[in-house]
Amino acid sequence: MATEILLPQLGMYMFEATIVRWIAPEGAEVQRGDALVEIQTDKVVTTIEAVLAGRLQRVAAEGVVIPVRGILGYLLAPGEAPIQAAGHEPAQARPATVRPAESRPAPPSGEIRASPIARRLAKEHGIDLAEVVGSGPDGRIGEKDVLAAVEARRSAPRPAPVPAVPPAAPWETERPPAPAVSPWIAEAVETRPISGIRQIIFDRMSESAHTTARVVEFVEVDATALVEARTQLKAEFERTENVSVSYNDLFILIVARALREHRLLNSTVAGGQIRLLPQINIGLAVDTARGLLVPVVRDADAKGLRDIVRDVRALVERAQAGRSLPDDLTGGTFTITNLGMYEIDGFTPIINLPECAILGLGQIKARPAVHGGQICIRQVMTLSLSFDHRIVDGAPAARFLQRVKYLVEDPYLLLTAGH
Repeated sequence: MATEILLPQLGMYMFEATIVRWIAPEGAEVQRGDALVEIQTDKVVTTIEAVLAGRLQRVAAEGVVIPVRGILGYLLAPGEAPIQAAGHEPAQARPATVRPAESRPAPPSGEIRASPIARRLAKEHGIDLAEVVGSGPDGRIGEKDVLAAVEARRSAPRPAPVPAVPPAAPWETERPPAPAVSPWIAEAVETRPISGIRQIIFDRMSESAHTTARVVEFVEVDATALVEARTQLKAEFERTENVSVSYNDLFILIVARALREHRLLNSTVAGGQIRLLPQINIGLAVDTARGLLVPVVRDADAKGLRDIVRDVRALVERAQAGRSLPDDLTGGTFTITNLGMYEIDGFTPIINLPECAILGLGQIKARPAVHGGQICIRQVMTLSLSFDHRIVDGAPAARFLQRVKYLVEDPYLLLTAGH
């Protein structure tokens, strides 16, 4: 008897997914645990595996958006004929667009189906959802559809201004048409599609750049005590836990403690209001073979270093193996991004929406510095805080960054901060 391959709900915030590509070919004999198909949610690209052995019959086509529990295909028993899947196959995905007003039918009242993030984006950009064609199941409007509508409005041709003087004669203005793509671009030796994780990054970074009033503050920090503390903790954790302690682990602990005292940096904008969030969930930007992912350590302020180390190890391992669950990458309230291992001193990170701030970590480097009234060699680093000035003013952001600086320079204060 044929077994349905259903789209599982991989996290509480997952409602649909796009079929990125089929890994197993049509008609392949697969075994339990074999990779079948790659899917993309709002946050992650992941792989669906076979739950038992059988002959694969595909149903959902690549590029199609289907809801949770929708049918991806079937696993057929030996000798079993293919299933007639009419009525099960989802509608083909359609490119998001804005229809001309004269050809657009007015939707019935109350029947516009859209995801929460799509509604938020539409409100922020002044987009009428009735004008957007959704690419989801039954025309459901998603984040990409609204972003496409925003881009279409930006790129729409504007009426040419009335010339103040008579136009020049044709022989004075004729020029050869400009190529659609510059020759040096057209001759690129390699092209890469903007899809999968790269499409998610493309969309979210564009959204952040266009919707936030980003300001960046820098501070130079003496990290000598942090380096010493990490050296001692690393040896202890390797002995007792068989794991190491990274600077990322320590900064998650430090930032979570600082956010307790500066809650405005742990907020977002929703419904036209600034909302201070009850949980402190720290995201950590991770470079993977598939692109940038941001797994989230939940309730970081309520955890000790051991719990943070364990959480980070599990999250990073799943991210780098391409097995992140949607819940791994959702719910963040503040993000840390570290380029110190690449010998970068400082940079200006992009805010990870819908959060209002992100902290960039530069390299820790031995430099001459004044300490105790003497010039000596100290371990120095630069911290860069990007924040949304619509939500946070410069002084509150500076006080938060100052608190982080103090905790880095005297990490033993964390021992008195409680768990």
